[in-house]
This record gives sequence, structure tokens and C-alpha cells, in this order.
Amino acid sequence: MSGISEKFRDGETAGRVVKLIRELSGGRRIRIVHVCGTHEDAITKHGLRSMLPKNVEVLMGPGCPVCTVPPNRIDFAIRLAESGAVLTTFGDMMRVPAGLGSLADAKARGADVRIVYSIHDAAKMAFKTSKEVVHFGVGFETTAPTTASELLANPPENFSVYSAHILIPPAMIHLLKSGETPVDGFIDPGHVSAIIGEAGYRVVTERYKVPQVIAGFEPLDILFSIAMICRQLKEGRGELENAYKRIVKPEGNQTAIRLLDEVFERRDAPWRGIGTIPDSGLALRSEFEDHDASKRFDFETEASYEMPHGCRCGEVLRAVCYPWECPLFNKGCTPESPVGPCMVSREGSCFISAKYGVEQP
Repeated sequence: MSGISEKFRDGETAGRVVKLIRELSGGRRIRIVHVCGTHEDAITKHGLRSMLPKNVEVLMGPGCPVCTVPPNRIDFAIRLAESGAVLTTFGDMMRVPAGLGSLADAKARGADVRIVYSIHDAAKMAFKTSKEVVHFGVGFETTAPTTASELLANPPENFSVYSAHILIPPAMIHLLKSGETPVDGFIDPGHVSAIIGEAGYRVVTERYKVPQVIAGFEPLDILFSIAMICRQLKEGRGELENAYKRIVKPEGNQTAIRLLDEVFERRDAPWRGIGTIPDSGLALRSEFEDHDASKRFDFETEASYEMPHGCRCGEVLRAVCYPWECPLFNKGCTPESPVGPCMVSREGSCFISAKYGVEQP
């Protein structure tokens, strides 16, 4: 079950895997959590939840990097832009709400906020202007290496990074430690796993003996990973298995890992809707403080922000509930007029559910 060949990519095989899941689960209630927006898109697009036996659930945890950026960090970025700096970021960040509004609101007020496709584009801007250019660095282990690479490439003096990069394994540990939602197994994200490899998750297994399967993004990849988790549970095992060996190596991407270690150090970090997670943030090392916006600029970020009444994004991010269990879902909160962060980002559970027209079962 660790690999899937092309000849198995059909509906008949999917039916056989679903039958296997039913047999392995044995009617036991099983709650599986994944932490990847791309996995959620595939699960929802292909209706995989509707294929599973009712006793097997798959929920999305904090796998949306934009959704988990806390309001105070967005407020800091807005202060930067309103002070006269050029602020660059990725498109999904623009409408995420905070105490001072969103970055899109700041842009509408006259602040110079620009969307870029990569941090390299931001560095190139800095070479062409005398203004301070600050890149709002967000994302997990997948995007953090590009930030590190750019800072090692001798950027101009007027270029700096405001790092809001965070790490997935500490968030998984936090979910297990909090005990707020039962987690019988994890589907580990393919993109992050390509960077950190199997080694990056071993601490989760060592501490909690919970089944984990690294999975790709095809529907059968995901179904097979669910079957593998069910098999582990039936056999009383709690191990890490790699079902995405065609991409993910045990040691991960050593070049990217070296970049992360050279440029960043781990810090406790706040996650929206979750709280502070120990050792989950990536802060720039002191050697790079000349390009560290958090050191170069000093702004108050005490503007208050509370989730709008009825919004359950925090619970969605903690894998406590599904998007359609929120009273605002597709009513007061839509992709065209989002209220919570999970409806803003294309990797957010609520956005994905609304995109494919999912309704409460």
C-alpha cells in the first residue's frame, strides 16, 4: 500500500480501498486529521468524505498558512506600510482581517502594499527604489527556505523581512497535547514532507505513538493513507509510514533544511485561533538583524481584534468542527464577502467547502 501505480487510478480501485477501510475500521469511530490545504481541496473536490464509512472522519487542522497568521502580525505589517515602506506579500494575505483592518484596507487607505509571486520579486523591487521594502514572509516549511535563500543572496540594505513563518510538527503536537479534539491518526502533508522528510515527524510519533501517513494529493493517495492509518489502529500500532516515496525521502531536502538552520532559529509563536505554540515559529538569527523588520522597525500592535460573533474559524483550525457547522458558513460569510480567515484563503477549509458547494450532511 506504500505506492500507487498508474493502472490503479480508477473508480474500481477506489471502491476496493473504501471497502478495505470499512473492514479495517471495524465500525470503530476514527477521527483522522490532516494539515494541508491541498489535501483538503482534493478531499472535497472528489467527494472523498462521502465515500467513507460514517464511523471514519477526516478533518482539516491548522494546514492553511494564511489562516493561522495572528492579527497582531498583520497589524504590524499594516503599520509598516502606513509608515511609508513598500510592503510585499502573497495574494492570499490581502484580505485576512486584523485589528487595523486587512492589508487590502490599508492599500485602499493609500499604503503601498504590493502582491508578489516570490520573495525574489520583492528583493528586486528594493534594488530599484530608495524606499524601505519589507516582505511579509508567511508560510510553513515549504516557503521558508526561499526566504532564507534570499537573505543569503546579499540583498540591498533597504530590504528586510518580517517573518511569520511557522512549522507544522509543533502544531500537530499541540493538537495532541491539548486533547480538545480526538486525533486517532494524521495524514501528513506532502509539500511540507518533501522538505522535512520522514525525520521531521518522528518527534510526534515518539511522544504520542499516533499513526501518521505521509500522503500525496491524488484521490487514491489519500484513500490509501486512510486505509493505512486504519490498519495501524487495528494492529495496535502508532508509527510513521511514507506513502509518498516517489517524492518524499526519509531525510527530506537537505539543502532546504540547511538553509532554514542557517538563517532561522525556533521561537514560540502565536497561531490565530489556536494560541501560542512552543518552538513553532521561525525568527531570523541575530546575524541577519540588519534585514529583520521586527528589529529595524518599532510599532505598537495593540489594536484589538476579536473573531466576529458566530465565527468558528478557530475551532475549524483546531479540527474541532467542520466549516458547515459554523452558523455563518455560506450565509454571512462567503468567498466574495469573507468574515473569518478560513473563508479568505484558497487553502482555507471554509473557502474550499464553499468553492465546491459542500452542504451540511
